[in-house]
Order: sequence, then structure tokens, then C-alpha cells
Amino acid sequence: MEGLLQQPEWRIIDQSSLGSHFPALQSFGTDDTLCASVGSGQAPATARTWVHHNTIVLGIQDTKLPFLREGRQFLSTQGYQSIVRNSGGLAVVLDAGVLNISLILPEKEKGIDINRGYDTMWQLIQNMFVEYNKPIEAREIVGSYCPGSYDLSIDGKKFAGISQRRLKKGVAVQIYLCVNGSGSARASLIQQFYEIAKNKQETKFTYPEIVPDVMASLSELLDTPLTISDVMLRLLNQLKTNSGHLYAGQLNELELDLLPGYYQRIIERNEKLNEM
Repeated sequence: MEGLLQQPEWRIIDQSSLGSHFPALQSFGTDDTLCASVGSGQAPATARTWVHHNTIVLGIQDTKLPFLREGRQFLSTQGYQSIVRNSGGLAVVLDAGVLNISLILPEKEKGIDINRGYDTMWQLIQNMFVEYNKPIEAREIVGSYCPGSYDLSIDGKKFAGISQRRLKKGVAVQIYLCVNGSGSARASLIQQFYEIAKNKQETKFTYPEIVPDVMASLSELLDTPLTISDVMLRLLNQLKTNSGHLYAGQLNELELDLLPGYYQRIIERNEKLNEM
């Protein structure tokens, strides 16, 4: 499993401290851009870190909720903007206590099997917190928001979810890590959103029945007051261990050319959402 983490060089693009001036839509456009450049061999394997303030990121299925408008209005009253992303999954909470990490890898001749992408991220997170001697499991946590077979949990409580985006021979393996704050309070917000947006209607798609107590932050689970910068340092140490060369970089010229197009696509998708 160490295979994909081991890269000749890792470029890190750290956008974790841009704060409220960094729109979440731009993040998803950036990962697509990086998939295209890394996939075509015009950029090295890249780790991007990002934090967004009070944003609920909806999945495609969430846009089919019968009372979506009312659900989004509720989120707005709670101080959260809502957007729809271009990768799979369901609603997740982003705020100042949630660190997102994207690993963008090139698909070589054989390609990267989907589970191998997930396993790579799981391995990375296990390595980052190894000294706590707390087993980190990857399995679906029923009752969590955006449940999936690679929910990361400690003692049965989920603190992270992993997704993947594949584009132009590049793979973005993305994780949100609830670093600090209350995991159950975040889950309770999504629980209320679904109650309002579904409003007891029958739907073709089964939306999760949220049980707030099955979610927690790493600070809660490890009984340690972790910050975003603590976790960033752990990530950098792991990438350094797994590469000949780790360096901080920005988007290169090709990527700066590609970004407006990918950003525009996700803006258009969200304009459709606003018309619903």
C-alpha cells in the first residue's frame, strides 16, 4: 500500500490558511486542473490542502431532494452557504476545523484501481497518527453523513470521509478530516437539513438517517487539542518520508491557463442549482 505514497517528488500546494476569501467552488475547479496537469505528466504528484469556512458541500443526489430550496434556506439561516460538487457522495460540512487533503496522482500505464486510491489515503492518515496507538478503521459508519465503505473511524466514530475524482489520466483522492470542534454538532446540522429538504416524502434515492453520536473530531477521539497546523505538519513529515524531494509550489503556467475553464464548469453547475 505504500506504493502510491512513494513518489520521486511531492509538490505541496497549501491553501489551508486562505480563509473566507477562498471560495469552495474554486477548490473543486483546482483539483480538476491538477488532475489534467499531473495526468498528462506536466506536473509532479501533488498534495493540496484546503480549508473553507462554513460551507455545506452537496452531492449530485442531494440536488434531487424534493424540498431542496427550503433545506438550503435553513442552512443559510445557520450561517452556511451551500454548493454542489462535481464528485460523488452526499452532503458534508466544511468549516475552520475541517482540513481537506487532495492527493493528485498520475494514472500510469496500468491505471490506479479505485480501492488502491482509497487505501493510499487511509495508509497516509494511519501513518500521520500512528503514535496514538488507536486503530483507524476504514468501513461504512451507518448514521454518519455521506456514508461510504471508506469512512475513517476510531472506536466506531467517524472523523473523515474519502472521495475520488478521475479526469484525464489524473486521480484526485480527496479526504475531509474533522480535526477539531464537535463532530456530532456538524452531523446534527446535516440531520436537520435532510429533515427539511426531504420532509417525509418518498424518494427514489435513500438518503442517510443521521445519528449525530456516531461522528466526532480527531481532537475528541484522541483527547488532544489538535489544530489545522498540527495536522499539516504531520502530513508534510509523511510526504517527506515518502519522496526524494518535497517542495512547496503554486500552480504552474499550464495550470493557470486551465483553471478558468474548469472553474467555469463548476460555476455553471451551481447556477443550475440556484435556479431550482
